Amino acid sequence: MIRPIYTYSVAPSIPQPLQRLYALAYNLVWVWDHELLELFMRLDSDLWEETHHNPVQMLGAIKQKRLNTLSRDEAFLGELERAWDRYAQYLDVSSSWFQKRHGKEPVPTVAYFSAEFGLTECLPNYSGGLGILSGDHIKSASDLGVPLVGVGLLYQQGYFSQYLNADGWQQERHPENDFYTLPIQIERDKDDKPVTVSIEYPGRSVVAQIWRVQAGRVPVFLLDTNIPANSQEDQDITDQLYGGDREMRIKQEIMLGIGGYRALCALGMKPTVCHMNEGHSAFLSLERSRQLMKENNLSFAEAREVTTAGTVFTTHTPVPAGNDYFTPVLMDKYFTDFYKKSGISRKDFLALGRRDASNDAEDFCMTILALRMSAYSNGVSKLHGDVSRAMWQNVWPGIPASDTPIGSITNGVHTPSWVSRDMAGLFERYLGPRWKDDVDESALWSLVHRIPDEELWRTHERRRERLVAFARQRLRSQLEARGALRTEVAQAAEILNPDALTIGFARRYATYKRAALLLRDAERLINILGDKNRPVQIIFAGKAHPMDNPGKELIRQIIHFERQPEVRRRMVFIEDYDMVVARYLVQGVDVWLNTPRRPYEASGTSGMKASVNGAINLSVLDGWWVEAYNANTGWAIGRGEEYGDETYQDEVESNALYDLLEKELVPLFYNRGADGLPRGWISKMKTSMREICPVFNTNRMVRQYTEEFYLPAHTRQLSLVSNQLQGAKVLAAWRTKVQDHWMKLKIVEVKAGGKEGMKVGESLDVHAIVDLGVLTPEDVSVELYHGALNSNGEIVKPRIITMNALAKLKGTIHEFVGTIKSDSSGRLGFTVRILPHHRDIDNPRKQGLVLWA
Repeated sequence: MIRPIYTYSVAPSIPQPLQRLYALAYNLVWVWDHELLELFMRLDSDLWEETHHNPVQMLGAIKQKRLNTLSRDEAFLGELERAWDRYAQYLDVSSSWFQKRHGKEPVPTVAYFSAEFGLTECLPNYSGGLGILSGDHIKSASDLGVPLVGVGLLYQQGYFSQYLNADGWQQERHPENDFYTLPIQIERDKDDKPVTVSIEYPGRSVVAQIWRVQAGRVPVFLLDTNIPANSQEDQDITDQLYGGDREMRIKQEIMLGIGGYRALCALGMKPTVCHMNEGHSAFLSLERSRQLMKENNLSFAEAREVTTAGTVFTTHTPVPAGNDYFTPVLMDKYFTDFYKKSGISRKDFLALGRRDASNDAEDFCMTILALRMSAYSNGVSKLHGDVSRAMWQNVWPGIPASDTPIGSITNGVHTPSWVSRDMAGLFERYLGPRWKDDVDESALWSLVHRIPDEELWRTHERRRERLVAFARQRLRSQLEARGALRTEVAQAAEILNPDALTIGFARRYATYKRAALLLRDAERLINILGDKNRPVQIIFAGKAHPMDNPGKELIRQIIHFERQPEVRRRMVFIEDYDMVVARYLVQGVDVWLNTPRRPYEASGTSGMKASVNGAINLSVLDGWWVEAYNANTGWAIGRGEEYGDETYQDEVESNALYDLLEKELVPLFYNRGADGLPRGWISKMKTSMREICPVFNTNRMVRQYTEEFYLPAHTRQLSLVSNQLQGAKVLAAWRTKVQDHWMKLKIVEVKAGGKEGMKVGESLDVHAIVDLGVLTPEDVSVELYHGALNSNGEIVKPRIITMNALAKLKGTIHEFVGTIKSDSSGRLGFTVRILPHHRDIDNPRKQGLVLWA
């Protein structure tokens, strides 16, 4: 290929009356504002589809004659004027939730780091659920006016495009993105030169330029190494999302964490709070510490206190293999210079990412680094919080799993991005024009029952019809691309029935998600699908990771099954699952099916998107569904059991799935009144929407992150940096003192006053005699740990009572006292423990120091 000697960009020639279209195209608020979306579709609906819903590319490709005509079209200009007014009003933060609720407090700058962002289909910078969640987080932060910026990488090829060969085996393509026709723009300095950052790699520096994606009020900054200043090897760092080997992964994560933080600094931003969405960006904590050391002459321990105070970490995987590990050899190659300049030993540095600091062979785990370097850590559902606490318990030896310092904030979805325009119109009429602003208000969603059954059902039927038409068109394209026979291609127009009960299953094809569970009893499934009076049909979609052959085999099984004559018109697999396919599915199916092997689904969000559109969930009790399910909101496969024998589990749960379909779902769907309406089904739709929609949305989620994590982290970080970082220095010195002398602590004696047998309402005084050594009573928290006992004599659902320092007995011996009040009968017990205590530590359990009686 011939390279040019000079490059330049050509912008579309937009007539003056239409100039505002250009500004609107570069702000992704049109993604979730249906009126703005329709404005671009009015330009040229066919071109809108051809450009994959990309207004920037469309404005560059549309015929000049069409633009000139629209520039004289008073109706269109009036629509553009109204759209611009809505846009300007939206950007005004003065009326936002954050401004009203927290505008008078010190305002943080929150930087949200993620390896992928699923903001819109024309910007393929995502692979699946993690990226979609990141995008929805950004959108809700914008809607709420939270002062947040996003940070990530911009991939030249993004994630792969999927197609299947004649045998149904997944193949991958890696089409390149043309950044200059996407709704993104290079950040430039005052001299109009691209802003760049330089990051040290072994033996050289790698340069990255910074692109901005404007999502409403929130900018997302994406780093790109594909520039001439770098070698070809380093240009490839931002080539593919989740591509390459372990070394490529560490290079990408250095760019994301260290390069991302430097990019913010180069743009004049110094975030007080950094949120690491998964462990991919955890190296940012090292960069923050390095900069604090350099700028303020701090030790690593002192800088770490400030960094940790302002860092939030969200873990998304309950599967150990889903966490990134790097060998000591790789860590030495890329970080020897860092730990030498930081004044810390190799052992102490590697201990930041290890469970066992004394194990020199243990790999370095990014999740452990993130847990150790953050003040707030969370899973993404209540069950996932439990799983994460058990999974990472040995990072803090001696701390019970229930006390492991990992909380939970359940995921949600950005409702305006996923609701169909038809359903949004119903909400506008019956819930009120401000429904998008109050999407997490239960009182608002209680009004769903005002929607007439006829209107809700006709709206839902229209969406199902569009889904069927879309599936037929996609299948035809898939068959033509595969070189299928003309007769096969013609049959694509006959698949699926727009009136039949339609089930959707779409997600990443990992084995634990059990995509083929429904196929386990082929004869039984064929009978369900082939009932002439009560037909059922299933639409599958989803990708397996390119290296996941067992996942690809699941897809192949589905393809082979759907080719059987008995089900050929009742099943279809839509290739190349992306946001467009997802939108058609969640907006058009009647039932959303989810069959993970509990407890491996951290949260899941596709079922939430389906609920917003009136679909009903049929799922194993895992992830978010544990919290959302009741008999009125959907159906549960099993009752939350966990099995040691996977084959037996599959047998039990597949039978339970068939039973539900045969005995509950199909009869309810086809039980029609004289007017042809399935009123029992519609009632379940409404109840599902009323109970699920106000809770499982990202507005609620981002409010939680803001009030439970961002604002407290900001306040604590400001406290530590005030007075020339005196708070950080004092805290680091205290922590070192406690660490050095903890092993000398002794619980000498525990005495309980009162009788052996007690009655409800009586109290038990407990005295603990403790040898503190060089520590003081202010350095520790002596606690009563008490509660009911299980059959093994273990304390379950413990309660904690802080004991008070009563007296100094002699030398370093102190007496503490606490009182247990008996408010229930049964077999109970207590013990005593000691934890570190300081008014500035975020969580005493995170230091990993505990002494039990």
